[in-house]
Amino acid sequence: MQRILVVEDEMQIARTLRDYLEVAGYEVTVVGDGGAALASARGERPDLVVLDLGLPTIDGLDVARELRRTATTPIVMLTARGEESDRIVGLELGADDYLVKPFSPKELVARVRAVLRRTSGATAGAEVLRAAGVEVDLPKHRARVDGRTVDLTPTEYQLLVTMIREPGRVFTRAQLQDALHGVAIDSYDRAIDAHVKNLRRKIEPEVGHPRFVLTVHGVGYRFADD
Repeated sequence: MQRILVVEDEMQIARTLRDYLEVAGYEVTVVGDGGAALASARGERPDLVVLDLGLPTIDGLDVARELRRTATTPIVMLTARGEESDRIVGLELGADDYLVKPFSPKELVARVRAVLRRTSGATAGAEVLRAAGVEVDLPKHRARVDGRTVDLTPTEYQLLVTMIREPGRVFTRAQLQDALHGVAIDSYDRAIDAHVKNLRRKIEPEVGHPRFVLTVHGVGYRFADD
């Protein structure tokens, strides 16, 4: 059974999310502050973290930053409606998706399922994808750059898989958003840009001069062909 850590200081919301996630078949742990979240994540190693940004003691962005120092555990953020800048910062820190309060618990369950599906990755077609010095082993869910293994979050991995399947093809941001199944549509342009920025940090020899993930100005992105 997959384990979900819910980090939410509003106990009524936390209990509701726990109940819906448990009915959906997940094992759920609920904590109410950032310090407890980090301790639980280290001790229990959840399969996904649902993380409210507005937490006491240690805020959600600091929790996400600390989680990303040592793990690629998927993160779904919960934010207040007026916190767009925080949402973008959260995505740039490596969060995989976000929901804006108020939201439907059923939508949260659907987002969690979508992000966890990305963890396993798609395996249709060729089992190993290669282009321009980058290799993605689908069965092993592993990416290598010039022989060096890189640790990617589920969203970064799926973004890479989507583009490397068709080197040279130009993907619009909307097409990449569709491939990721879950980045909130209301600001997907900036969300996709944040994920691309994170991916480049991990795979590009020089982030300022991309060799693999190339920008097509006014359109979107493409993966370099050989």
